[in-house]
Amino acid sequence: MRTFQRGRQRIHKDFLSDAETAFLFLVPAFLIIFIFQIFPMFYALKLSFFRWDMITPKHFVGFKNYLNLFSEKEFWQSLGNTFYYVIVSIPFGLGLSLFFAILLQKGIRMLSFYRTSFFLPYITSMAAIAIVWLWIFNPNKYGLLNYALNFFHIEPQKWLQSPILAMPAVIVVLIWKNLGFNIIIFLTRLENINSSFYESAEIDGANKWQQFWKITFPLLTPTTAFLLTMSTIFAFQVFASIYVLTPSGGPKNATTTIIFYLYKNAYQQFRMGYASAIAYVTFFIILIISLIQKKLLKTNYEE
Repeated sequence: MRTFQRGRQRIHKDFLSDAETAFLFLVPAFLIIFIFQIFPMFYALKLSFFRWDMITPKHFVGFKNYLNLFSEKEFWQSLGNTFYYVIVSIPFGLGLSLFFAILLQKGIRMLSFYRTSFFLPYITSMAAIAIVWLWIFNPNKYGLLNYALNFFHIEPQKWLQSPILAMPAVIVVLIWKNLGFNIIIFLTRLENINSSFYESAEIDGANKWQQFWKITFPLLTPTTAFLLTMSTIFAFQVFASIYVLTPSGGPKNATTTIIFYLYKNAYQQFRMGYASAIAYVTFFIILIISLIQKKLLKTNYEE
């Protein structure tokens, strides 16, 4: 009996020791998360109720930053540009990704090479990519895209300098960059679909198009929901590509998205309280859209 009690005490002591060790390992990570994520998040919420230029003392203004925000024409323009980017880039991006994923799933040769080729732009620095695309979009006839159009006797276009063409040009770059990630996710799910579903469908006389809509697409719903949600969140946070390709936010603010508008107010005009209000409005917009997407996709999946 004493031996059993000693064993229990030793186990209890070792457990406390392991728990303390685990706690010590977690403390540095928790401190980093708290200092660089949690604290700034709540501090920004507090700051959104103040007027502060980082030089003079803070001045409490209540909800004035939010009221001014919704009365600013540039805010609504940036929000419209953001929705334009989201509505155009996500359907085209996911559609192309699924198309290429299905092609790659057909058992073609050198599959690993194609996977790497598609994924390489995703892990490449945005600055390096921007340099290449700035050359492609060069407005004179020596830019690669205009050089190609010259063969069809089409006049050179000012892609990034045009209020109409600037945002589509940025969208093309970002779709190309993120294509590989979406393809890999889709391809992983496609390879896990049981082939017996397709064999049964062929016996019943279903063609390839019917197999896609009745088997492939429904089974991809969870994957599509994940990519749609993540793509929406990332789309609302797009900044680096716009900053590099169109540093001023595009001609007539054509590429000024909500995060770029936040950057201009925070780090060019030093309106930190106003910028914090923009950040929280953006947060709630993303939250609402994500919840709507989750509800709609969950309903479709259950049906």
